[in-house]
Amino acid sequence: MRPGAEMAVVAEDGTDADDPKKRVLVTGATGFLGRHLSADLVAHGYQVTALVRSLDADLPAEVTRALGDVLDADSVRAAAEGIGGLFHCAGKVSRRTEDAEELYRVHVQGTRAVLSACKEAGVTRAIVASSSGTVAVSGDPDFIATEDDTTPIALISRWPYYRAKLFAEQASLEMNGPDFAVISVNPTLLLGPGDVNGSSTEDVRLFLERRIPAVPPGGLSYVDARDAATAFRLAYEKGLGGRRYLVGACNVTIRELFRRLARVSGVSAPVLPIPRAPETARVGAKIAERVMARFGVDLGLDPISIDMAQFYWYLDATRAETELGWRARDPIETLHDTVKDLRDRGVVWPEPMVEASP
Repeated sequence: MRPGAEMAVVAEDGTDADDPKKRVLVTGATGFLGRHLSADLVAHGYQVTALVRSLDADLPAEVTRALGDVLDADSVRAAAEGIGGLFHCAGKVSRRTEDAEELYRVHVQGTRAVLSACKEAGVTRAIVASSSGTVAVSGDPDFIATEDDTTPIALISRWPYYRAKLFAEQASLEMNGPDFAVISVNPTLLLGPGDVNGSSTEDVRLFLERRIPAVPPGGLSYVDARDAATAFRLAYEKGLGGRRYLVGACNVTIRELFRRLARVSGVSAPVLPIPRAPETARVGAKIAERVMARFGVDLGLDPISIDMAQFYWYLDATRAETELGWRARDPIETLHDTVKDLRDRGVVWPEPMVEASP
């Protein structure tokens, strides 16, 4: 067994509350994943401290707030005193190329600062939120990635967000060792209720508002954010240091996803296909965006999103299932809950900018 690969000793059935392994620090606790993770940890007897930039952060009463920032190592170190475990979920989600510098700073420099500070404070186990996109993306519709596949760096370099996530993941796993086990959990697209910042369910909202006029040719994987949160806790309890765990519920073409959303929501899916042209998708999308804008029509998806949708983001979650005992709920239930939540919170404004398909 390699250094840091020991099984965790946290038990689900009542480890002493004073055990430092039951005291954990969560960064990004106010985000989509972080909220579900904090709730899951509290429900399983963990004492959760959240690193927040404002003490007024909207968090459950059971969660302790610690003022700090992922780029401020001193504040992280202070928050981690007496803590046994770390869940590093903080980050910035953006598909904009102009955000590349900030994405690198938050994800790569922030991850290094957080893990170094926590290790210095005596934390012995760290779970880092990465992305399935660091390995699970291909131009081949038959390719389904596992954790051990080669990183498609030529593809990932096209998109600043995934490039930053890859570098952050590499930096974190390099810190894995006998006294500081670091584990990467790589969820795919997060759906489900509670995405109050719209960081992950935005494309579903656009679908419900009939603002996606055509069907991209690629495919994706998705998972319920609540199930992803469970995977993070299980990785802390059972995962092997130095490993990554891919987490996804199903692989579907984008056309099939739209069909499922149509059945769940009652909103007709678009039928017009976008031709598959990975090498020209970005240029073509920019031209189409300018032309459509002249006629007052919103293309719906930005050029980077259209470029990404040319590819297949399929993954195999067998490792998480076999080593962690993780299971995903019915993916249709996830879509139903996503649509219901968006509508219940009033963030969907159905003002069709293109005619719905018959």
